[in-house]
Amino acid sequence: MIRVVLPAHLRTLARVEGEVTLDVEGPVTQRSVLDALEARCPMLRGTIRDQVTQRRRPFVRFFACEQDLSHEAADTPLPEAVATGAEPLLIVGAMAGG
Repeated sequence: MIRVVLPAHLRTLARVEGEVTLDVEGPVTQRSVLDALEARCPMLRGTIRDQVTQRRRPFVRFFACEQDLSHEAADTPLPEAVATGAEPLLIVGAMAGG
């Protein structure tokens, strides 16, 4: 079981509280986790990644095991701790400006 932590505004949109738990078939990658998340919460389609290109939206970042995974390829396996559910995948809204 995969654990995903969403930022507050996406939790509100998806009408979930706390972590989202997902069952992911096959290799645990950013793509497979986001596919499962969007299948469970269709209202999130297009909020985390572009619906056409499937690229991560600007100002959205992915973290796991104290690592920024935002620039990893979508099909790169996530850390074992995420795949086993020991650690969550964090989806974070980045901050910008000055």
